[in-house]
Amino acid sequence: MKIKYNIKAFEEIRRLPAVAAEVDSRAARIADACGDGYESSPYEGKSRHRASVITTNYKAARDNAKNNTLLRNINAGS
Repeated sequence: MKIKYNIKAFEEIRRLPAVAAEVDSRAARIADACGDGYESSPYEGKSRHRASVITTNYKAARDNAKNNTLLRNINAGS
């Protein structure tokens, strides 16, 4: 038995407004858990909605480099 995936259907699901809202919400929770100097940055990718959490100043970048702040707070998005 061979499974054939419907890639277009996966892309449609990943672009649904509800999925985009959940992705944005998770990124915002991670940024909030990291503290000042971190923000979420949502955007539409080629095949799906995406969001990243970035540092906005030198202090936050240094904090992340020394303490792995983003990695330590990844579960805040769950």
